[in-house]
Amino acid sequence: MSTILKKCFNLAKTVRTATITSLLTAPKQQWQALSAAASQTPHAQMMHTSPMRHGLMEFFDDPKHWSENDIKVGRAWRTDELRIKSNKELHQLWFILLKERNMLLTMEHECNDKMEIFPSPERIDKVKISMDNLEKVVRERNTAYHLLETGETGERPQKRVNNAFGLQVNYKSCEHVLPPFMNLKWIKSRNIGFGGRAVNRFLLKYREQLYNAKRKAKNRSRNEVMMILRRNPNFDLEVLRRKFPDVDIDKLRSADKARGHYVPKVGV
Repeated sequence: MSTILKKCFNLAKTVRTATITSLLTAPKQQWQALSAAASQTPHAQMMHTSPMRHGLMEFFDDPKHWSENDIKVGRAWRTDELRIKSNKELHQLWFILLKERNMLLTMEHECNDKMEIFPSPERIDKVKISMDNLEKVVRERNTAYHLLETGETGERPQKRVNNAFGLQVNYKSCEHVLPPFMNLKWIKSRNIGFGGRAVNRFLLKYREQLYNAKRKAKNRSRNEVMMILRRNPNFDLEVLRRKFPDVDIDKLRSADKARGHYVPKVGV
């Protein structure tokens, strides 16, 4: 052990001994004052979002909802509603949503364990949407603050890189204790590279799959427009252009398949 560490340990022992000695030799009135201040701490200052339930029961829903199949709840928080709130209110709301999510996940696990129906499972989605919107609002405020103070967004820098399969992904930079030339783990993870016959073959089939999906979607839109024009020759073309921007309506209108089959009326 080095000399500096020994000095630090000896100093810590000296401070601890002095603190304990001063507390033991303190007068009785000082101890009574400290205990009274600790006992008079208001319970309302503690962070409790469910005042009627404390302890482990906060991980469970209200007992009156246990036997119900449907629970009436509100909608998720919107970004417009969260933008008008202060940072303190957003902080409090985040902990409320976090405790609500933990409670819902606990109840879902308990219902699955008991093979019962979890009432109103859409509550988990609403809480998740609310937390995402809240995080979005906080990120907007942080970005605006950093742009005003430093001229930068403050977000982690990211760039497009190729992974082991040759596909482009977003890589977010992060800080490391070791410099790049000494961090062997980072060097091995970043020097993966891509290439070879297997990767090129995978990329060829992957691009072919994307092209086929795009082509089939375009053909479906074209056939749908064709059926509409066949059944309704006088259909509003502007509505079709807004709904199907990738389809050439004028060219398809003059096609033979879009005209339909009409039996002429023969006068008797």
